[in-house]
Amino acid sequence: MKLKDLFTIDERPRKGLLALEWVILAYAAVTLLVVLFCFTKIDNPQAMIWGRVRVAAITMGLWAVYRFMPCKMTSFLRVIIQMSLLAWWYQDTCDINSLFPNLDHVFAAWDQEIFGFQPALVFAERCAQPLLSEFLELSYVSYYPIIMMVSFFYFFARNKEFEKCCFIILATFFTYFLIFDFIPVAGPMYYYPAIGMENVVKGVFPVLGDKMAGQWHIMRPPGWTDGFGYQFIADVHENERPTGAFPSSHIGVAVVCFLLALRTRNKALVLTLLPLCVGIFFATVYIRAHYAVDAFAGLITGILFYVLWAGIAKWKAV
Repeated sequence: MKLKDLFTIDERPRKGLLALEWVILAYAAVTLLVVLFCFTKIDNPQAMIWGRVRVAAITMGLWAVYRFMPCKMTSFLRVIIQMSLLAWWYQDTCDINSLFPNLDHVFAAWDQEIFGFQPALVFAERCAQPLLSEFLELSYVSYYPIIMMVSFFYFFARNKEFEKCCFIILATFFTYFLIFDFIPVAGPMYYYPAIGMENVVKGVFPVLGDKMAGQWHIMRPPGWTDGFGYQFIADVHENERPTGAFPSSHIGVAVVCFLLALRTRNKALVLTLLPLCVGIFFATVYIRAHYAVDAFAGLITGILFYVLWAGIAKWKAV
């Protein structure tokens, strides 16, 4: 694609909103109803309401810019700016799921029953070798770069399918966010410190109820402390809050991106993503962001959500 092609006016510009924009607005509307219904129980409902108003305004503003100058670049901006807001939406789930009793004790108990121990604890303790630690933590860090690699590849190499690709990715994200809103699981990195490591070792998992929102003491990541991956994750986690751990959206979205890469039949892209996606599967448990059941659920739901949203994209001719 040449530079001038980015600004060439589309002969048949899209008149309405993109399918992915409708998904975002639908999620904003559903969660807005939750905020209004639970207005007095949320710490800062006004900020959540105005956040959704701003997203709607941004969406309509980007639509207006595209209508004024309908070309590949303005179409690209409509998508990429929405993707840049994913981190805000992800953190927003904490304010909603804190309305409900925490369920970490259930998922920690499932891990204990299935494996006879806590994989998130044992894996980190037994695999602290610098090279393995760095590979796993860099794999975890590669999450957003994977999304951008796939999206940019479709934009430049398969532009006619770019909107479908991003629709599938964003629809998957917001499906996970909806699950996180109503299934409050913070993950081992929050739950273990909250109940005490002595209970974790004994396989005792107390019920925290709705107290989890006030127990945001996060465990430091394991492994090689001098590694770049370790430092990056440690710095990011200092500013994070308990959002959603079940199922693992890191794994699910990585699976979706890998399946989208397979569709391109581009060997370089597939071979680049393969070790990173495999690494993410193990890294989510290794850094104690997820229970093992979260990881397997992320793998299964990633495949299911891809089939679902890819089917809808084809049916709706996104």
